[in-house]
Amino acid sequence: MSFKNFKCVPKMIFGRGSFADLDKVLAEERKVEEDFVVFLVDDVHQDKPLAARVPTKAHDLLIYVNVDDEPTTKQVDALTEQVQAFSKHQPVSVVGLGGGSTLDLAKAVALMLTNPGGSAMYQGWDLIKNPAIHHIGIPTVSGTGAEASRTAVLCGPVRKLGLNSDYTVFDQIIMDSELIDGVPTDQWFYTGMDCYIHCVESLEGTYLNEFAKAFAEKSMDLCREVFIDDHAEKDDKLMMASYMGGMSIAYSQVGACHAVSYGLGYVLGYHHGIGNCLAFDVLEEFYPEGVAEFRQMMIKHNIVLPKNICKDLPDETIAKMVAVTKSMGPLWDNVYGAGWEEKVTDEMLTKLFRRI
Repeated sequence: MSFKNFKCVPKMIFGRGSFADLDKVLAEERKVEEDFVVFLVDDVHQDKPLAARVPTKAHDLLIYVNVDDEPTTKQVDALTEQVQAFSKHQPVSVVGLGGGSTLDLAKAVALMLTNPGGSAMYQGWDLIKNPAIHHIGIPTVSGTGAEASRTAVLCGPVRKLGLNSDYTVFDQIIMDSELIDGVPTDQWFYTGMDCYIHCVESLEGTYLNEFAKAFAEKSMDLCREVFIDDHAEKDDKLMMASYMGGMSIAYSQVGACHAVSYGLGYVLGYHHGIGNCLAFDVLEEFYPEGVAEFRQMMIKHNIVLPKNICKDLPDETIAKMVAVTKSMGPLWDNVYGAGWEEKVTDEMLTKLFRRI
């Protein structure tokens, strides 16, 4: 038996106001005059106070990225080309500032600057050959765990799948909970639920072990303080829950909800957070207690999910979603263990999708 030897983020700063330390962190990477940094910033921050605080130097490259849709391999390749056209030198660091999608773009661009070919070639597990450019993740929305994970999830020409690699992991993260203040309630909730669902899937899965359990249990407690108790320090708590939820699945795996959500995201374009919520709401036979508590949280925060979005879709559209969902082998293995292929049938998945 071989044990998982997984890589954690080696350096992290946590605390309100810690974004101000970014300039100091980057100063350690800048060695000579022409060294430059690439900043990929979610375009919701354009012309907002945070944009003015990004510590760019005259010869840095600042790109506002649009993540209204899920990040794609095409978008990563275009951004990589933009960086390569900007300078004949490599940047000394790539900084991602935004939610999970922006952080995934930053991870992917840092990888593609040092690995030849298009990013679709690397969708899968451990296909990346060369270490990435130094990269930093700074979440401005919490829940995805993208700051902690070894994947950059992208929609490619064939499927939605991550660039899963030890080289994907950020070299540095800055967790400043002041930055998540003021996120619209729906987005705050959907992204936070990604974290809650990570914990449910980890704790209910066949891959569970004490390492994963320790992080998932604490993360889930924090989620309850945020989404049920409305705790005064909920921003700090959600930021920590997100990181710990990401750590939990690093040594276990996600499950049925993420598998179904990948199908929804790839075929219908739903963002990961809301996609997870739509999927989770029909998975009471898999996660009865988690789904009941999730519905309680939705009522508390006046969240109303869209209904009947798959009910009348053409059969071939549903079949596409079923194919994507069914291809998530490790996730179903975490749900059912060996022999999952007999249980995860087209008929079972079609019924689930028709209920969404």
